[in-house]
Amino acid sequence: MVAVIHASGTLRSALNYNERKVSQAVASFLDAGFYLENKQDLNYHSKLSRLVKRNALNPNVKVNTLHISLNFSPDEKLSDERLKEIARSYLAKIGFEKQPYLLYQHHDSGHPHVHLITTTIRADGRAIRLHNIGRNQSEKARKELETEFGLIRAEDQNKQNYELKAPALQLAQYRKTETKKAISSVLHGVLKQYKYASAAELNAVLALYGVLADRGSENSRIYKNQGLVYRLLDQNGTKIGVPIKASDFHFKPTLKYLNARFEINQTERVQYRARIKNAVDLTLLSQSHSVESLSLALKKQGILLVSRRSDQGQIYGLTYIDQVTKCVFNGSALGKTYSAKAIVERCKLKEEPRYLVSQMPIKSPPQQPSQLVSKTVGKQHILPGTGKTASVTDPLLTDLFAPETSSEQILWQLKKSRKKRRRKMQ
Repeated sequence: MVAVIHASGTLRSALNYNERKVSQAVASFLDAGFYLENKQDLNYHSKLSRLVKRNALNPNVKVNTLHISLNFSPDEKLSDERLKEIARSYLAKIGFEKQPYLLYQHHDSGHPHVHLITTTIRADGRAIRLHNIGRNQSEKARKELETEFGLIRAEDQNKQNYELKAPALQLAQYRKTETKKAISSVLHGVLKQYKYASAAELNAVLALYGVLADRGSENSRIYKNQGLVYRLLDQNGTKIGVPIKASDFHFKPTLKYLNARFEINQTERVQYRARIKNAVDLTLLSQSHSVESLSLALKKQGILLVSRRSDQGQIYGLTYIDQVTKCVFNGSALGKTYSAKAIVERCKLKEEPRYLVSQMPIKSPPQQPSQLVSKTVGKQHILPGTGKTASVTDPLLTDLFAPETSSEQILWQLKKSRKKRRRKMQ
């Protein structure tokens, strides 16, 4: 289980957010704790009124509202009653026992989760302290609840590869659903889950779900004003429908927000570069490949290879999307040998016909390393355990197959030089 706490002074915004989800049929109202009326008798006004009156007991407190989301593993199957029990117990453990609250279950994500709205003002007007509540009380409560209710631990969830499940990231389709709603669903599933460091990398992921983050042309008004819109794409990647301003979404996925994410992700994704690079290198070493077959091989390892092509069909860009680590890299961000041009060249080398290297007679004198490399370049070696060939023209193999100078070889060279000296002396 993962708990996320937002403390603010905007009670109406928190309530409106959840009620709007209910009206859109992507959330349901589960419970109202410590309300005078029954849940089924509550309307919007009565839900709001109870919390507003409680907050009015201490008007000096500006941060008087807590909006909490409790998130569970996609593998959890939790009934409504179970969710109510977990929510009540969580509030009690963080010091909000007997505080009035509203509980909503959301269905617009790839994992089960609920939202809680409550007040920080007690019945006697005193405010509940929130200092380090997330790090201290909430973290302790989370671990206790995982044990008490047999929930999948947050630490274990992080180790698993959870694919984004429907309806979190369904392909956004024009006229199949409201444009803004469709785009919003995709953005919720992508923006915070993936680690991208540029607009191109972000759009590589968004395009998988029929969405584009668009700044317009450099001469456009939106570009000059640092604006951003989101659009739907058809199956051919063509823009369709009405663009939606980033500022029109309640979570504000603006250019300013994205630039901040770029900076954070740039640092956080560094440790995951090696996985993609190793996957590409080993795949190309062990098999003959076109870019298309390389893409299929990487997909089996959880890495999507997205190519950008010209009208003539030539590949001019590659983006690697790792669905395991949720990291996105343009080819050039991994290094020159992983750019579109380099990958195409490395695949071409695999396709050129070459001859196998014949074994060297055992009694033949050892050759100099430089001589051996020069004779094997342009030929192939059998890779152990694969029965397949790998070209030594690949720069990664040149060093691999260059023999070390053994002590036996050095002795042979010394004997040869001594013989030459003796002849000269005679």
